[in-house]
Amino acid sequence: MKLMLKIMFVIFLVWMATGMYLVDAAHEKAQIVMGLGVFYFSFLFMPFFIYYRYKDGKYKKYIINDQKLTQAFKNMGKD
Repeated sequence: MKLMLKIMFVIFLVWMATGMYLVDAAHEKAQIVMGLGVFYFSFLFMPFFIYYRYKDGKYKKYIINDQKLTQAFKNMGKD
């Protein structure tokens, strides 16, 4: 999965570099190439990255629950 993400990221970089070149050369399809690159990043690369990054429950330390709130309020007066 990590290798796949690296390959996808390189594809995105090449795609955007090609789009920038086409914009600079004033090609008629440059905006379409750039738009498809953003679409690729938003709807293909990012979901795979988010799934890979948080698949093992690593996100649980970022969730605020009652226990964390009470602990934070108790620690506020200790400054």
